[in-house]
Amino acid sequence: MSSLSDIGNLMHIYLDDISPNGGTDAPEFLIKASATLLQQKGGRNWIPVVVKQTSEDKYEVIGNSFVYTVAEQAGLDRVWCIVADDSEDTVEVTKVLAGEKMPRINLSTASRDEIMAALQYLIEQPGSALKTVKIAVATNRIDEAPRQSWQNFDPITKLNCGITKGAKLEALKQVFYLTPQTTPEKKENASVPQAAPEKTTSISKTMSVTELKKIAKARGITGYSKMKKPELLAALS
Repeated sequence: MSSLSDIGNLMHIYLDDISPNGGTDAPEFLIKASATLLQQKGGRNWIPVVVKQTSEDKYEVIGNSFVYTVAEQAGLDRVWCIVADDSEDTVEVTKVLAGEKMPRINLSTASRDEIMAALQYLIEQPGSALKTVKIAVATNRIDEAPRQSWQNFDPITKLNCGITKGAKLEALKQVFYLTPQTTPEKKENASVPQAAPEKTTSISKTMSVTELKKIAKARGITGYSKMKKPELLAALS
């Protein structure tokens, strides 16, 4: 829809020609206080609104909705905008970069570090349902599970990692999604060794705390230096 010559351009567009597309959920105080400041400091929004063109000389906000709402509250006739293309990918990336949408990662293919970072983020949120979850244990067990074939998040509740059905499981959906992959049955069966886990657990129980901490360090387990032996065994199992 957008003219190729306009995409990426900074344009001074009349507010009447822009649809807010839902606006912002920012508190009224922040909107009004910011609008007053904008009026006092020259009335120019140095952070542009990101828009896409919907028809000739008509646009729709796809990012920085707060800036648009503040400009409207301040009574500006026009607002500075960046014109983006109207693809779904552009809209999604813009909302994420503007802090208006939570980015999510694919748990089917996520690395161990990505899983740990996502869990850490959730645990640190105020009132988090996951605040009692031990991040090292949960990260290791999710990382080692056959998550490539998961159709939903329910298998996580069977990993004994502290994440149960209800609020804890629902919290994961804020940062994860799944793209189940079909794996040939023979290949799947061949890739799951039966005896190795028991052997590793048996050896670990006979090790000293110092030896366990060395293994934990090699595996990149966070917080291993403060763990006691039962916690180290759980994290390494």
